[in-house]
Amino acid sequence: MRVIIFGATGMVGQGVLRECLLDDRVERVLTVGRSPTGRPHPKLRELAHADLLDLAPLEGELAGHDACFFCLGVSSAGMAERDYRRITYDVTLAAGTTLARLNPGSTFVYVSGAGTDAHGRAMWARVKGATENALLALPLEAYMFRPGYIQPLHGITSRTRWYRLAYVVTAPFSPVLRRLFPAAVTTTEQIGRAMIALAEHGAPERVLGPAAINAAAAGAPGDR
Repeated sequence: MRVIIFGATGMVGQGVLRECLLDDRVERVLTVGRSPTGRPHPKLRELAHADLLDLAPLEGELAGHDACFFCLGVSSAGMAERDYRRITYDVTLAAGTTLARLNPGSTFVYVSGAGTDAHGRAMWARVKGATENALLALPLEAYMFRPGYIQPLHGITSRTRWYRLAYVVTAPFSPVLRRLFPAAVTTTEQIGRAMIALAEHGAPERVLGPAAINAAAAGAPGDR
């Protein structure tokens, strides 16, 4: 498979990139973002592009791919709805509509979040819900990932300072959380493996919570 990753420098994106580079089913990986990861690998190509609302200059590079794993996102804390929507909805749909035209029928996996609801009270939930609905209406094999608590593995960290602090505090309790609440906890590794599995053979449901993500990941190859 040939895979595109948006947001490969974020916590989830780092995990997805790691799994794609390790998995023999993925032949080539193209990352798109405002800054490159700087990670050297023979099957990785990186595109740094400042305006993610305008992907026209990249269309020649984006064509011919089997899947897009969209991991780009920001926290809504302290943001006006207009600004949050611009990043969360507008940027995501710029990628989705472009890829639907260039690679119709390809897989598109969007990392949303537990509690997403287009009619919810929380601003972030409404915006993400609208984003999910718009993606599901495109001529793509689109899947929405709604993870709950995500445990970062393999030295991966969040770029958001307060997320990093939160993970430092909760890290000692992660094994306990996974035992007590297995249906609510997933890892960066499982998210990456689940995305690859869906790109390979799809899934019966289009919206996947933590338990469904973990189940999809369990069908991926074992530890390498």
